[in-house]
Amino acid sequence: MAAVSGFGIGSLLTPLLILSMPTAHAVALLAIPHAVATGIRMLRLRGELHRATFREFGIASAAGALAGAGLQARLSSPILTVVLAALLVVTGTTELLNRGVPLPRTPFWRLLGGILSGVFGGLVGNQGGIRAAALLGFQLPPRQLVATATASALLVDAARVPIYFLSAGDVIVAATPLVCTVAVGVTIGTFLGVPVLSRIPEPFYRRFLGGLLVFLGLALLAAAG
Repeated sequence: MAAVSGFGIGSLLTPLLILSMPTAHAVALLAIPHAVATGIRMLRLRGELHRATFREFGIASAAGALAGAGLQARLSSPILTVVLAALLVVTGTTELLNRGVPLPRTPFWRLLGGILSGVFGGLVGNQGGIRAAALLGFQLPPRQLVATATASALLVDAARVPIYFLSAGDVIVAATPLVCTVAVGVTIGTFLGVPVLSRIPEPFYRRFLGGLLVFLGLALLAAAG
């Protein structure tokens, strides 16, 4: 899923792991497989990176995501989750209906979109989905959209993995078999998914990604309830 949409590893696996461990531990453990899959995906798609969008939207999004994550304990609220979920559902629905709203491809809008999506995603704890939703507005082809989202996520991983090792290193070491198993799974999924991305026609891709965003939004609404 992440290889064809730019998000999905955390969205799918975090709810699964928190059935058997605290949320903070699940997030720390998944950061490593997430970084592995993101790095591999970036290597496979590095030639597709839309550099102007990454320099403005991508870096701003990564910085905003780290800032939002740092403020999460103080500002996080179920209301924020509901608002994010509603935005995802609306964005996804407009794509399904072929009524997406294009954003101007200018430095101002890219920086603004990156900062807002990053901070909002960091606060709610679902950065990938809102990042992909924002990138849809810049009308990038599928491989460029995923490559740009992946490069932004890689910046976040590079910053957060060392922090998790410092704060939860003992938890990560104790769960080494689980971390390795998940890393193998997401690696296989990445190698299988990237070739599929090349075969998806752009009009269908936008509807496909819209459907994923609707699903993610509804899942967040259910979790918030």
